[in-house]
Amino acid sequence: MNPFFVLKSFLALLLVGSTAAAEPYSLRVGWGIADKNDFGEILSGEGEFDTAKTHVLGIDAGYLLAENLWDKPIDLYLNGALYHFYENGYQKDFWEAVIYLKGYYNVDMWDNRLRIGAGEGFSFAERVPIVEQNEALHKGSDTSRFLNYLDVSVDIDVGRLFGGEKWKDFYLGYALKHRSGIFGLINNVRKGGSNYDMIYLEKRF
Repeated sequence: MNPFFVLKSFLALLLVGSTAAAEPYSLRVGWGIADKNDFGEILSGEGEFDTAKTHVLGIDAGYLLAENLWDKPIDLYLNGALYHFYENGYQKDFWEAVIYLKGYYNVDMWDNRLRIGAGEGFSFAERVPIVEQNEALHKGSDTSRFLNYLDVSVDIDVGRLFGGEKWKDFYLGYALKHRSGIFGLINNVRKGGSNYDMIYLEKRF
């Protein structure tokens, strides 16, 4: 599958979504580059691009399971995603499939919406990313194609910001894409894993 087909499909569905009635679906297209720092360091603002400079391009679809969960401004989605890894010549490029639950905490302010998201699930990749291989070699850990998946994000409704109510629920954001073995709980991957800093566009329709 041509990765650019992913982008074109997203844009086509985005146009359909902008004219249809509101539905409990979301569609996200994102691009990211590998970060050499670990999950905690990146969240604290210490991220730094990995020297391998590998990157990913992917599409992520979600279905709204609950809105205003527990009478709080929290939306819960079931998400599935396909990512294409570009390995910069270190090995053959490959695909990854992801399934996860993701919650968004909505902050409404200044006639707009900011969302803070956190997702948890599983990732299966055709190959072990080169950044994970390097990390495992450096730290003496195993590797695996199947790992735990985390997705942490923050975004803002740029559709509402620039286009008014007609284009609301069109988000621009940052996501941290993370694979790990949860300190050895999955396939004995104790210290390996990977992190990708991503920018994305997401539409709810």
